[in-house]
Amino acid sequence: MQLGADQSLGHLTYCTNIHAAEAWPDVIAGLRRHLPEIKADISPHRPLGVGLRLAAKAAEALTDPATFAELQEFLSQGDYYVFTLNGFPYGNFHGQPVKEGAYKPDWADPLRLSYTNSLSDHLAKLLPDGMEGSISTVPGTFKPWLVGKETLVDTIADNMIRHVSHLVKVQESSGKLINLALEPEPFCMIETIDETIGFFDRYLYSDSAAKRLATLAGLSPDAAAQALRRHLGVCYDVCHAAVEFEDPRASLAALKTAGIKISKLQLSSAMRIPRVDGDTARLLGQMNEPVYMHQVVENRDGKLIRYADIPDALQQIDAARGSEWRTHFHVPIFLEEMQSVATTQQFLKDILAIHKEQPVTEQLEVETYTWDVLPESYRNVGVSAAIARELAWVRDQLLA
Repeated sequence: MQLGADQSLGHLTYCTNIHAAEAWPDVIAGLRRHLPEIKADISPHRPLGVGLRLAAKAAEALTDPATFAELQEFLSQGDYYVFTLNGFPYGNFHGQPVKEGAYKPDWADPLRLSYTNSLSDHLAKLLPDGMEGSISTVPGTFKPWLVGKETLVDTIADNMIRHVSHLVKVQESSGKLINLALEPEPFCMIETIDETIGFFDRYLYSDSAAKRLATLAGLSPDAAAQALRRHLGVCYDVCHAAVEFEDPRASLAALKTAGIKISKLQLSSAMRIPRVDGDTARLLGQMNEPVYMHQVVENRDGKLIRYADIPDALQQIDAARGSEWRTHFHVPIFLEEMQSVATTQQFLKDILAIHKEQPVTEQLEVETYTWDVLPESYRNVGVSAAIARELAWVRDQLLA
């Protein structure tokens, strides 16, 4: 749904990766189950936007015209529209250990390129006229996989440029503008805003990148340079930025100064322990579940120390006493505290306040995918009601 009296605050939606679905029948079943209730609560008289997550299996199924028509009919009848796809997790994302598997295949693998190309083909058919579309994706690869293989960065960048060539052709044939939104994440190839800007400058916005795209897409070097900036951007995940101790205003301003499009804001919140002490092992240990990566970043007297997961951080707890820990665990955004652990909700409020002053993107997507692994006491309402509550919280922050 669009926000603001003049609709200038953008389109607000939620990411359907909260629903456990890899194959198409499960995807459409989840949409049928949850979207009507959410729409009735949050947008009963206006179209409701959908941030659709399609795994590779579902994307492949949608190449069948009858299956795609099923999706289109559902969207039309329910007054829903799709403007962004989550192309980050390729396969299963619920119910079994995902961990670093969420980054496989990475952008060094041709499978990631072909999968993302297929997503853009689907989005071009779903995207309303006059809207830009976005596909959020893995920020290159998992950083430990680059150790001793640094030249893989060149392959990663080249595959991204190949995808831009595909997006250029999509725009030429359909008139739909779609951009690939790299999502910086702790312990990934690009995790900080500084690393993001460095990667774009060196690998994606460089003269050599423009020449490569010009060859692939049959463009002049100038047109290719413009296409790279038009079709490549960032998915600014607020949880990830908070975990990295970014400054809300400065990080957004740095991306703008670098000319990097913020394709969408992913509205999310992380766990925060302001001061590591004797209770930290118990409090954080109870959030240590086996499905997702929960990277921890420690601020020790201004120095950032990174741990791949909660157990790695807990091994260093004695040395960390007195420091602040922030943990990549997407918690409900309306909570200031959870299980006696603080959250980074204030960081999210700051981002939304900045967006209210001067919109930074047209796309706002709530992403709290950890519902199934939250402590039982926080799952005492249905998923649809919880999603509607998060969307209402964002709406109230922006319209109050």
